[in-house]
Amino acid sequence: MGLWEGGGVTGENIIILQIIAPSLFLIFPLLLLCLMCVCVFDPRAFRWAQTMRLAVEEINQSPELLPNYTLGYKIFDSCAYPLTGQRAALAVLNGLSEAESPMCSSSYPLLAVIGESGYSMIYTVLFFLLFFFTQISYFSSCACLTDRRKYPTFFRVIPNDDYQVKAIAQLLVHFNWTWVGLVRGDHEYGRFAVQGLLRELQGTKVCVAYQEMIPLENCCSEIIDFYPIHLNVKSTDNEEVTNISLAKVVVVFSAEGEMTPFLRDYMAQNITGIQWVASEAWVTASVFTGSEYYPYLGGTIGFGIRTGHISRLSNYLQTINPQKYPNNPLVQELWEALYGCSPSLSSASQLPLCLGQESLLEQHSAYMNTSSPRVAYNAYKAVYAIAHSLHNLLHCQPGSGPFENNSFKFTIAGEEVNFDLKGDSIPYYDVINWQRGTSQNIEFINVGLFDGTKPAGDELLIEEDRIMWAGHQSEVPVSVCSGSCPPGSRKAVRRGKPVCCFDCVPCDSGKINSIECTFCPENFWSSEDRTSCIPKKVEFLAYDSLGIALTVISAVGACLTIAVFAVFFHHRNTAIVRVNNSELSFFILFALTLCFLCSLVFIGEPTVWSCMLRHTAFSITFSLCISCILGKTMVVLAAFTATRPGNNIMKWLGPKQQRAIIFSCTLVQVVICAAWLIDAPPYPSRNTKYERSKIILECSVGSSLAFWCVLGYIGLQAGLCFVLAFLARKLPGNFNEAKFITFSMLIFCTVWLAFIPAYISSPGNYADAVESFAILGSSFGLLFCLFAPKCYIILLKPEKNTKQHLMGKEKKEHVIG
Repeated sequence: MGLWEGGGVTGENIIILQIIAPSLFLIFPLLLLCLMCVCVFDPRAFRWAQTMRLAVEEINQSPELLPNYTLGYKIFDSCAYPLTGQRAALAVLNGLSEAESPMCSSSYPLLAVIGESGYSMIYTVLFFLLFFFTQISYFSSCACLTDRRKYPTFFRVIPNDDYQVKAIAQLLVHFNWTWVGLVRGDHEYGRFAVQGLLRELQGTKVCVAYQEMIPLENCCSEIIDFYPIHLNVKSTDNEEVTNISLAKVVVVFSAEGEMTPFLRDYMAQNITGIQWVASEAWVTASVFTGSEYYPYLGGTIGFGIRTGHISRLSNYLQTINPQKYPNNPLVQELWEALYGCSPSLSSASQLPLCLGQESLLEQHSAYMNTSSPRVAYNAYKAVYAIAHSLHNLLHCQPGSGPFENNSFKFTIAGEEVNFDLKGDSIPYYDVINWQRGTSQNIEFINVGLFDGTKPAGDELLIEEDRIMWAGHQSEVPVSVCSGSCPPGSRKAVRRGKPVCCFDCVPCDSGKINSIECTFCPENFWSSEDRTSCIPKKVEFLAYDSLGIALTVISAVGACLTIAVFAVFFHHRNTAIVRVNNSELSFFILFALTLCFLCSLVFIGEPTVWSCMLRHTAFSITFSLCISCILGKTMVVLAAFTATRPGNNIMKWLGPKQQRAIIFSCTLVQVVICAAWLIDAPPYPSRNTKYERSKIILECSVGSSLAFWCVLGYIGLQAGLCFVLAFLARKLPGNFNEAKFITFSMLIFCTVWLAFIPAYISSPGNYADAVESFAILGSSFGLLFCLFAPKCYIILLKPEKNTKQHLMGKEKKEHVIG
């Protein structure tokens, strides 16, 4: 039915603009017959219709826009019900009243249709008017209407939901809400919006705890019962119930008409603490501004379409009264809704007659609220968009086309209105927060914006300090399935659960947690709490307890050797010193002193020079020492065999020959070490393989072949010395030194044979310690075995320090006497 008609009377041409109003009446389901509806007057929608009328009147009064043309209009009410919407669409086609006009006959030069607001209604109207007239919607944002091939005559002055879901996704990511619920209406608007949001959330950390729909077919039942918000989850999995209950943020894509019964039941359950994220379809719905809604909806945040400025709107709305329009039933309904009284006795209302002193009812003040028009401003723009496009067509220059650069834009109230290639309005949203007003009702506070013209990532701007959250809290609510893992742990996703639900597992050694446990750089290791990478501890045989012990032992050994040297030098003319070849004894003591001191080179931080000196010093000094002992062994063996008749071997083992033997045997070791240092010398290295948490500074041998050749040569010398001494062990004499040389070589070989497996299995500073102990142990073995018996006689048994006693002749002479 046509509810309002109008137009100018002075223009040369009258063009009719049909307006299908957005539910001037709200629909509420009956308790028993859900397919029937009762319409209740909606002052907000009536304000939108009056805004359209104002725009038409302004255009008709404008000398620049459509001169000599007058716009007419006819407003139809769809009652937000598909069947009523179909009747309105047929009335548009007929051109007369629905009951009297023949089908598809038109009496006026119909220009365009403005409306409807929701997808289901717009689709109903489009089905009838698709191929006849241009249709412009001011409030239908469904992305499903973007396809130009399916809807070539459909346009809108509101951004489509592809932009809105992008904004909502950025909002969820911005506040780290990783566990959210989704609720939608049972229509294409909700379905496409949820699909778009899920698409935008791919690749982010946000997971969806549940998706639910407000079912139209269940309008007679308690809608809230099936919602996870109420935790009425039919599952024996307590973990699933707990996880769903952690979703404190709920995103709702629904129209206010569907939200009204849902929220009524929600409030009846006395559920609080939910942080609502509202779509533009209901984020500025004044029907929810009453103080009774605040405990349940306070803190709601969402994206509202851009507010505008309509200078004459407030005064224009006040001109609508029953005296001016006595025969218009809508004005009668308006008056009854605003003041709770009937403006005339002829009204069928049961309300009392208006006396003219009634005050405006608070719950219906939405009609007079023009402080920040949003939907009304879109309706205003829709009328101007039609007028400007018609103006361009009428003033088209041949060959240039009606639209400059193939685009359509115009300016209204200081704002430039333009459209993208799909015919949609450029996206611009205000971030709306529901806060408590001075009169305890809900006020819509602008706390940010989303500007689709900005570069990706810079579109969203939020003033967080101005936001009041659910429960009248200033802290951002937390909505996660699993809390952040503590420092030093990583996320372990539960099998069969979304990635937002995880357990926290401690990081392995050497790893820290940033996003996941990651390895530290090569020279770093994880701290004890696994939160940061710290430089690895560097270890070497330092002057700590072990290093100090080795130093003391080395110093004691060197001092003892020097002491023995002093004893021998002081008693150099005694028999025991002279009989045992004092020169070789002094050479051995000198070599042993160097052996004790060379163990000190293994203590301290390895350097290039210390690494080269370590092995070469100990190998040459030990080679010198064993060469001296070998020479002494050969002299002992020769001395006792020279007593046999015709044996002149001693002439080949004089002092010069002994020195030559020592020099030549030591020279072989020197040559090996020189070749080692020239070809592949030892060098300091950082061992990170044996123990990953530490860096072990050690001396790499460089050439393993040279290293084992050095040890092998010392072993060869010791083995030869041992064999010769073993052969001379039973030769006569009270002091047969061959016995002590045999025992000393046995200790020496035992120490170094035990050293090989211990050295191979010990890393870094322990390998150095093992080698140092081997040097000290073998040195002490040589010192005590070779010189302790002699020092005992020299210092404690001087009566035995005679040639006769040493040669075993003293006893024999006593017997003869």
